[in-house]
Amino acid sequence: MGSGLWKSIGVSVFSVFLFQFCYSEKAPYSTFAHDATLAPANAVYDYIIIGGGTSGCALAATLSQASKVLLLERGGLPYGNPNITNIGSFSANLADTSPSSPTQPFVSTDGVPNARARVLGGGSALNAGFYTRASTTYVNRMGWDQKLVNESYEWVEKMVAFEPPILEWQSAVRNGLLEVGVCPYNGFTYDHMYGTKVGGSIFDRDGHRHTAADLLEYADPGNITVYLNATVHRIFFGIEGSARPKAHAVVFRDGNGKRHAAYLKRDSMNEIILSAGALGSPQMLMLSGIGPIGQLRAHQIRVVLDNPMVGQGMADNPMNALIIPSPRPVEISLIQVVGITQFNSYIEAASGASFGYAVAPRLAEELAVLLKQTALPSTVLPTPGTPEAIAEAPAYRNSSIQAGVILEKIMGPLSTGHLELQTRDPRDNPQVTFNYFKDPQDLQRCVQGMNTIIKVIESKSFSRFRFPNMTVQALINMMLDVQVNLRPRHRTDSLSLEQFCIDTVMTIWHYHGGCQVDRVVDHDYKVLGVDALRVIDGSTFYHSPGTNPQATVMMLGRYMGQRILSERCPKGRK
Repeated sequence: MGSGLWKSIGVSVFSVFLFQFCYSEKAPYSTFAHDATLAPANAVYDYIIIGGGTSGCALAATLSQASKVLLLERGGLPYGNPNITNIGSFSANLADTSPSSPTQPFVSTDGVPNARARVLGGGSALNAGFYTRASTTYVNRMGWDQKLVNESYEWVEKMVAFEPPILEWQSAVRNGLLEVGVCPYNGFTYDHMYGTKVGGSIFDRDGHRHTAADLLEYADPGNITVYLNATVHRIFFGIEGSARPKAHAVVFRDGNGKRHAAYLKRDSMNEIILSAGALGSPQMLMLSGIGPIGQLRAHQIRVVLDNPMVGQGMADNPMNALIIPSPRPVEISLIQVVGITQFNSYIEAASGASFGYAVAPRLAEELAVLLKQTALPSTVLPTPGTPEAIAEAPAYRNSSIQAGVILEKIMGPLSTGHLELQTRDPRDNPQVTFNYFKDPQDLQRCVQGMNTIIKVIESKSFSRFRFPNMTVQALINMMLDVQVNLRPRHRTDSLSLEQFCIDTVMTIWHYHGGCQVDRVVDHDYKVLGVDALRVIDGSTFYHSPGTNPQATVMMLGRYMGQRILSERCPKGRK
């Protein structure tokens, strides 16, 4: 666990933690984290936070310093699951689609498989671990206080961020980026700046993941309650002497389907806060009666407030990549090095672990065939999708492979879509459209990014990790043979990088929007048109911050927690 454990909880709590972690690998929150089946039928709190994800954990820990907080998480604990905690099991974690999995898959209407988190810690329990801050320009555009932003980042970093060991593959990518002009070299830094750098990681040097759930070590155990496997069904509103609806309660169900209610104490400062993510927060607003009136009526939901902007502005950073079989062994690494280009495409890399499997269910078996064919060209190998090929897949899902991937994703993006309800069941995914590359600038940046990847692959610095007789065109063709999405392929794919980008687009799990500032919430993240309700998570963003958003989403939870406490206790923050 993080270095703050010993100073953040008392000796008695530590003793319980030591026993549980050593023998049953449970969370260090035995005094305040429980399964929702243990929740009372009714209880009251100062703050009710829906979603124990990347933002929600930081927010709950902060607010608990001066108020009674309830944190409701629809998933379980990230601890004790090796698929979450070990870097080598990254792909297996995202491949787990069982009902109790921390991963809930969905496919956008664009035909691109994606995933949302269903676990304490949210996306930080699923992702590739890269930790990097937003740029100063982004912070200024958001209207945030730079000093408090920096303090909030530092608060997060003390618990979950580490400098990664840069081994051979990542060094070759770094040197290749510099060789082809993605300069200057900025060394190891959390800061966002043009050039090539080594960023932070939430994987420590032993390859163990530290999630946003670790930030709950900062919580006051006497002021916080966490219920796991608690699915919120609705936020309830009342009208007391004014025309504005006021949030006052939530109803959630435990894993057995039993109903529980949580209420706000009668105090004008108390609030319900949605931190359920870019899919969950707009979905919960709609299920609670706030959203486009046509959708609400179509699902027979009582209208609290007609706001057609709920669910709008959905965006996902498109990712495109090339897989490079290596003539020599490669380390298991996820994202550690990034090239931040002047044309606003970001170049990153991973190796050893079957990174690609996480974004395409059949990729492991396809790689098994393709990579063996590279090493043993005269061998007759099974066709992807056949029982023989599927039998080859597990070894590639769960162990190192002698290959790596170099990917690019674009800043922003400029292309946006929308989210709609499919059912009234909060356990079901909403329907989401991202409209990848709808804006031509996004497509142009992808082409520039792919050209940069090609130059890195052809660089002298990278030469030892590439088969000398394998051309870049062969790598492109191999990528076209991999079922990375459900989109059709075109004859021009191998000749046109524009068509290649469109047809092989994948997600890098950076979707955002749906509850954006000035559309759904104000600059204090209060939901427009109602009282006692905020949204604090990535659904409020217009653009994904930095190269990777998780650091900023965690920061936002801490930042807004501090802001809310300053409103509650104006003499100073704790």
